[in-house]
Amino acid sequence: MPKTLIRLVALLGALLLTLTACRSDDGDSTAETTDDAAGAEVAEEAATDEAEEEAEPTEATDAADEPTEATEPAEEPAAGGDVTTDIGVTEEACPDAVNPDNGCIYLASLSDLTVGPFASQGPQIVEAVNAFWQRVNDEGGIAGYDVNTTEFTRDHQYSPETVTQVYQEISDEILAITHLLGSPMGIALEPFLEEQDVLAAPGTWTSEWLFSPNILESGSTYCIDAMNAVDYALEEGAQLERVMAIHFPGDFGDDGAAGMQAAAEANGIEFIDVPTTPGADNQAEALSRLVNEAPDMVLIVTGPTELATIVGGAVSQGYEGEIYAQAPGFNEGLLESPVADVVSDRVVFGLPWGTLASDAPGTQAFLEAMGDQASTTAFPGWVWSYPLHDAMVAAAESGDLTRAGLVAAAQGLDSVDYEGILPEGSGNVSGEPNDAAVRTTTFAQLDGDAEFRVAELANGYEGPTATDYDFQSACYS
Repeated sequence: MPKTLIRLVALLGALLLTLTACRSDDGDSTAETTDDAAGAEVAEEAATDEAEEEAEPTEATDAADEPTEATEPAEEPAAGGDVTTDIGVTEEACPDAVNPDNGCIYLASLSDLTVGPFASQGPQIVEAVNAFWQRVNDEGGIAGYDVNTTEFTRDHQYSPETVTQVYQEISDEILAITHLLGSPMGIALEPFLEEQDVLAAPGTWTSEWLFSPNILESGSTYCIDAMNAVDYALEEGAQLERVMAIHFPGDFGDDGAAGMQAAAEANGIEFIDVPTTPGADNQAEALSRLVNEAPDMVLIVTGPTELATIVGGAVSQGYEGEIYAQAPGFNEGLLESPVADVVSDRVVFGLPWGTLASDAPGTQAFLEAMGDQASTTAFPGWVWSYPLHDAMVAAAESGDLTRAGLVAAAQGLDSVDYEGILPEGSGNVSGEPNDAAVRTTTFAQLDGDAEFRVAELANGYEGPTATDYDFQSACYS
């Protein structure tokens, strides 16, 4: 290993500490904690599970091979009036209720809070989710109910086996899932969600969700953002003959890689596919290929730590091509890392909506609700909550706030009111996937001197490849 890379890996130890320090230390947000040794072991297992297409069964998955129906209590009249309810809705007020005369709707948050590759982002996102629903409660709740999002917050450690286990533990006590971080976690739970009529708002942008009746996605997909990255780079004057995607394997990374490949083919450009395993210590092969093959542009579809490792190593060894990355790699903590200057100077991020510099009413509401905790990293938790909110309002208005009624209401949505954060008409769940797909991307760079530490380059960009793409299935399939 070159001396430069050895020094870089050592410096990334500091990066890991920096990114971890960005997360909340509020122990009330997790179901359980682990000591350092156990956490490291789980992190390694989570990364391995992510990289393998077919993981070996574990005790957790053995116990839950087939979806099981949650125990359904008898339907009860709702606290808010003539609304039918079942699982996850009570006449009793929520703990520490804003409106003590209201009943309570319980929603789950399942996130990466301690040891997975997105543990620096997960707690911030959960805080934004909680702030969104606190605002709803402050405004009176929904149909005579407050919404509780803290009682059933759980740490899935970015492991499909762990998310299955923690979901099974709480599945008979929640109406829906307001935050489910990670495409592999959504894929693992999807059969259970469909069997049990549970609606989920994903913390992920895979195009798979365009075809899932129980998952309410928001914003553009990884593959759309990747298509737009290639077209945007070309419009900005880049000379592209060969492009490379370095990505996690599976539905997250493969979706971004598939989008880049589609744009490359549309523009007559050679495409190079480089899957990589999560973990800073696992990037030597990807880094070597990037430096040695020297594509004109690289798209990095990983977490922030892997991004820092690859970019820092490649630039230190003379890589001069265009560097783009996708939203999961974005984290303001990179500006406190040993490769801060390189990342801020060279990396362009494709994001599924505008930055915090937007004057959209929804963005301003987020800033007001979060105060000093507002960040671009946390913002997705706020945005992802809008579709579930609108589905719950529609279900209550129809008089059916049961699980099945909520799924039906969601499937009837022809738009979601994102308060200006996403283009008008976004959230057309009732339409065909090709009609419902958001095709715009915001491009931005981290900038320590800019407001909110991010500089917006282009808002709502839609390139010709994204415009013409026909969604008949998930991009990566």
